Amino acid sequence: MSLASEALRSTKGRVILGVVAAWLGFQLWLTLAAPGKIAPELAGTSPRVNIQIELPFTPERFHVQAFQQYGRVAGADDHSIALRGVKRTDLNTVARPYWVTSVGPMKEGG
Repeated sequence: MSLASEALRSTKGRVILGVVAAWLGFQLWLTLAAPGKIAPELAGTSPRVNIQIELPFTPERFHVQAFQQYGRVAGADDHSIALRGVKRTDLNTVARPYWVTSVGPMKEGG
C-alpha cells in the first residue's frame, strides 16, 4: 500500500490534506485579490510611487514595520499608512495581506 493511499484512508491524513488545501486556497485568493485593491491612478511609467495603504483598523507598530521594507513611512492616521518611494513592482505585494483594503496614491499633505 502506498503512502498516499494510506494518508487518504486515515482521518489524520484527510484532516491534514484538508488543512493544506484550505491554506493553498487562501494563498491563491490573496494573490488573485491583490491587483483589485490597487487604484488605477497608480498606473504609470515612473519606477517608484508614493502610496496610501488603507486598513479597516488603526495601524499598529507591526503594520507600520511590515511596510517599511517597501518604502519610507511618511505617516499613519486612523486607518491608513503613507509610504514614499515604493517600487511599482512591489504594489501587488503591498496589497496582498488580507488586512489591506486598498492601495491608492498618497493623499495631499501626507
